[in-house]
Amino acid sequence: MKNPVSGTFRSLRSFNFRLWTAGALVSNAGTGMQRVAQDWLVLTQLTHRNASALGLVMGLQFAPQLLLLPWTGSAADRLNQRKLLMLTQTAMGVFALVLGVLTITGFIQLWHVYVLAFLSGSAAALDAPVRQTFVAEMVGDEDLPNAVALNATSFNAAQMIGPAVAGLVIAGVGIGWAFLLNGLSFAAVLISMMFFRLSELRTSARAHRTASGFRQGLRYVWAKPDLRAILIMLFLIGTFGFNFPIFISTMAVNVFHSDARAFGLLSSIMAVGTLSGALFAAGRRRPGLSTLLAGAGVFGLGCTLGALAPGYWWFAAALAISGAAVLIFANGTNSIMQLSTDPSMRGRVMALRVGVGLGGMTIGAPITGWVANHFGPRWSLALGAAAGFTAALVAVYVQARRDETLLAQ
Repeated sequence: MKNPVSGTFRSLRSFNFRLWTAGALVSNAGTGMQRVAQDWLVLTQLTHRNASALGLVMGLQFAPQLLLLPWTGSAADRLNQRKLLMLTQTAMGVFALVLGVLTITGFIQLWHVYVLAFLSGSAAALDAPVRQTFVAEMVGDEDLPNAVALNATSFNAAQMIGPAVAGLVIAGVGIGWAFLLNGLSFAAVLISMMFFRLSELRTSARAHRTASGFRQGLRYVWAKPDLRAILIMLFLIGTFGFNFPIFISTMAVNVFHSDARAFGLLSSIMAVGTLSGALFAAGRRRPGLSTLLAGAGVFGLGCTLGALAPGYWWFAAALAISGAAVLIFANGTNSIMQLSTDPSMRGRVMALRVGVGLGGMTIGAPITGWVANHFGPRWSLALGAAAGFTAALVAVYVQARRDETLLAQ
């Protein structure tokens, strides 16, 4: 009998991927709660609307993506990915619980947030390349683009729920409980992986341990013009465009003077946009450079509209546009880089992708926060717009060079 799950949801034919998606939905909702709660805690409880402090928290949270880059990709290529994911997910859950206990008991200080952001970011740095390449083990290369898009769909569906719930939890029982709920939510992913059918995993070839594993991955990517261009685009948008917690929180608190509920709603509205982008990506077979060009250009447009937004709901609409565009761009880079890479190199290549895309926030988040503090939140959005348009120009240049090469032949 033919499996009815096809088309946009074809990856769900895999039992393991269905379990993973269900567990990740719960865990990602918790992550969305923590993100909003952490921003609110720093801006309204531990500082007096200090966007620079928030930028520093983000910088510390994503610094491990760069600092640990020589080891995270090699670990993803060499070690048992399922067991490694269970370890990293457990660690992130514990750090969330510690933050919750400190906040509820009233002992929380700003330096506690800094330390826990760095520790959680270290676990996430190891988790990210493993989690992205593990998708191929669950569904295989044929359905990989679809699975990547459905992963993003699950994540962004959860991001619609998490921030909105966080606003209600913060207003109702306090910030600390949002952290505790996030810590408990990691149990959903851990339980789902315990029930995997291990015989159905498509384990790829493991890389041999070498001292030059990271350099080998870097040379591999840099030798391919398309992958090199993707890294440059990711660095531009990752450094100055992925700073949505700063964009949203500073606009909500300093420009629109929103309460916790309205603040959480903005993140949920943005997630509506990213969910739309994820569903669009899931319906496509295989993205190309034109997909990245469109995503980067529309992202720049969305940030521009957000910077010029005259009111709360206009800004919310701009966030939805930016969210859809950045999701199409990010999913495109994920699929293209995995499918263009030898399976034994995927961990290192995806670690480079995550390290460049998110690690750039170590530089960009403090700068974006400083700009929001000294020139206003709208100018921080202008930085994001400039990054999007510049990344689009990189894609135009690469496409033009490719066309010239084809004509010459």
